[in-house]
This record gives sequence, C-alpha cells and structure tokens, in this order.
Amino acid sequence: MSESNKKKSKYIAMPDTLVILFGVVFLVYILSFFVPAGKFDTQKVSYSADGVTKTRSVLVASSYQIQTDVNGKVVHNPPAIFASDGKPGFLNFVYDGITSGDRNGGAVGVMAFILIIGGAFGIIMRSGVIEAGMMKLIAKMSTRKILILPVMALIFSIGGAVFGMGEEAIAFALILAPMMVAMGYDALTGVLVTYLATQVGFATSWMNPFSVAIAQGIANVPVLSGSLFRIAMWAFFTASIMIYSVVYAKSIQNNPRKSLSHESDNYFREQLAEINIKQHFGFASWLIIAVLALGIAWVVYGVIAKAYYIPEIATQFFAMGLIIGIISTLAKINGMNLNIMAKSFKSGAADLLPAALIVGMAHGIILMMGGADATQFTMLNTVLHSSANLLSGLNEYASAIAMFLFQSIFNIFVTSGSGQAALTMPLMAPLS
Repeated sequence: MSESNKKKSKYIAMPDTLVILFGVVFLVYILSFFVPAGKFDTQKVSYSADGVTKTRSVLVASSYQIQTDVNGKVVHNPPAIFASDGKPGFLNFVYDGITSGDRNGGAVGVMAFILIIGGAFGIIMRSGVIEAGMMKLIAKMSTRKILILPVMALIFSIGGAVFGMGEEAIAFALILAPMMVAMGYDALTGVLVTYLATQVGFATSWMNPFSVAIAQGIANVPVLSGSLFRIAMWAFFTASIMIYSVVYAKSIQNNPRKSLSHESDNYFREQLAEINIKQHFGFASWLIIAVLALGIAWVVYGVIAKAYYIPEIATQFFAMGLIIGIISTLAKINGMNLNIMAKSFKSGAADLLPAALIVGMAHGIILMMGGADATQFTMLNTVLHSSANLLSGLNEYASAIAMFLFQSIFNIFVTSGSGQAALTMPLMAPLS
C-alpha cells in the first residue's frame, strides 16, 4: 500500500448530512417504543418588549400529564412504519417534514426562502458583474483584504444581537462565498463571517426582542436585566470570532487543501477564471451594482424598521435578481438573454436544493416526536419534563452548565428562539 493510501485509510469519511438525519429519525423511532407521550397545560403570560406589553402562551411547569389508557396504563405512541391516515410515520417523515409549517416559517417557508434566494443569486452571479467588481476591489485592496473579515463578522454579530438576524444571513453568505474564494480563502470563510457571526450575536444578545425579551418576561425577571454582563459576553465572543476568522482564513490561504470545502469551491474557481478583471465597466454594469446595493439596503431597512421576515425577504431578493437579469439582458452583458435568465434561476435553486431538503427532513424529526405543541401528547413534552426533573437535583453551578447543554441540544429540535423560550423557560426558570 502506498504512503498516500495509508494516509487516506486513517480517515473515515464523514457521512452525508442526510444520512445523519436519517439516523436520528431511526433513533427517535426506536425511542418512541420506550418513551411515553405527555402534555402540559398552558397559560397566557404578559411581558414587555420595546415598551409594549405583549402576551404569549406558555406551558405550566407543574401541569405535566403522562398519557394513559382507561385502565391507567402508560401509553406509548410509536409511529407506524407507513402511515396513510395523516399521522406521522417512519417512512413518511420526509414528506411530512417538507410540507410542515406555512409561508411564514416551518419547513415550507424556509425551503421556499432558500430556493428563491438560490434562484435569484443564480441570475445575479450569471451576469458576471458582481464577481468582476469583487475582483477589482480585491486587486485594489491587496494586502488589506484580510481586514474585510473581522469587519463583516462584527457587522453580522451586531445584527444577530440587536434584531435576531439568522436566516437572512444566508443570502449574504451567497454573495461573499465567491469573494472569499477569490481572495484565496474558502466559501466556509464567507459562512463564518456571516451566518456564524449572527449566531454568536444571537446567543450573547442583551436585547433581542425575539428571544431575550420573551424569555425574561416568561421567567418574571426584569426585561433586559443583566445587560452589562451580556454585553461583555457579546464583546468577548464577537472579538473571538473576529480573530478566529483572520486566523482561519490565513491558514486556508497558506494551505488551501486544508479546507473542508476545497473541492466544492472549484465551482467558484472555474467561474472566477472566466472573469476578465480588465473588462470595461459601463453604465449597465454600474447600474447592476447599484441595484444590488440598494436592494441590500432595502432588505436591512425592512428587517429593522418593518419587521420583514421570510416571505418579504425572499421576494426582495427575487426582485433584485429579476431586475438585474433584465438589465443584463437589455445590455447583453455576458451573453444574457431571457432563456439564460430562466436557466440561471433553475441552476441557482438546484445548487441550494440539498440545503432545503435538510431543512425539511429536520422538521420531520419533530413530527416523529409528536410535534412541538405543549398541549398535545408528544414524546418531546416527555423529554422536556424528564430533563427538567434531572436538572432539579443538581447544585446551582452544575445546574447552570446542564441547562446550557440542554438548551444547546434542544435547539436541534426547536430552532425558533421565541419557541424555545415558550417551551423551556417555565421549566428552566424555577431551577435557576
């Protein structure tokens, strides 16, 4: 065996994300034979956010009931292998997960958002203007290009902390991915300084109205209390990701093959190789850049001032893609025409189809556990109740660490910040 083959044999290939998700679904199915279903009563609680009193339904921690039959025997509700009555089934989880939710969220909304964003950027990037502009910018910045990374990480961390930016960062990651590759880094660097940075801000936020304000209101503690500590934590972890982004990018620049996305980044390298950095930027090219810049400003304004969410943001980016495609067609930029516009939209959406499928299958896991409704008999409610009981026996220090770990794991199943607050805070608050 050659030396290179010996090295390869030492590593085990990472399973595809869909394989991992299927494994989780299978585990949930097995556990459903042993974990009974339970439910909680709910009550309305009031909390203050931005000076406005709001209400939300939350579970009553002491109201947990386990499902029993008429003889008082504990009932288990394992899903059928194949369900034809509309109930969850082991083999139904893909379809059920993909079709769950509505236009404002859940799998349907998020999947539509991802596919529309992908299609819009398929058109935008096909024009070639954005990439050519980025190449010109990179050439001018020379050795200072590394400074882009910490600045972007700071901006997106602020977005996550102030108004709960999350899914919105996907679109910006798509813009920055080819730019990062052109700078000698990798596409993951673009994800690092956009989406991951928003999650750092979200996790350490001192004022996020969708998580901090709701959770503190439910826990009956002063809203925005502990802000100084949270701000200090935000500053520390944001500085950490800013520094890490530079360290990581330099390591990839020195050894590109260390990147986990090295092979997939060839897609961007091939596109970048076809770009002529010396090409003339006419009126139409500058108009396209202006449309993108104004469009992004429109998105930011909508999120902050108008509380735009998935439907509106997806439509905004579709409008950007459509306008840029029309400009490119009229100006015959990069050979663009209406048919190429359509093909580019389909190609861009196809590139993000795997991500959309992951979202749908992940929601299928929740349905396999009975759903996230606290008032219905579900396995998820039993897991919540059992976890709270386990934590109640710990001292305050161990309890704090355990609650952190529990919330981190629970986030896999319920990704909504406000949803987590409504389900877990009534259980966690008495333990703190």
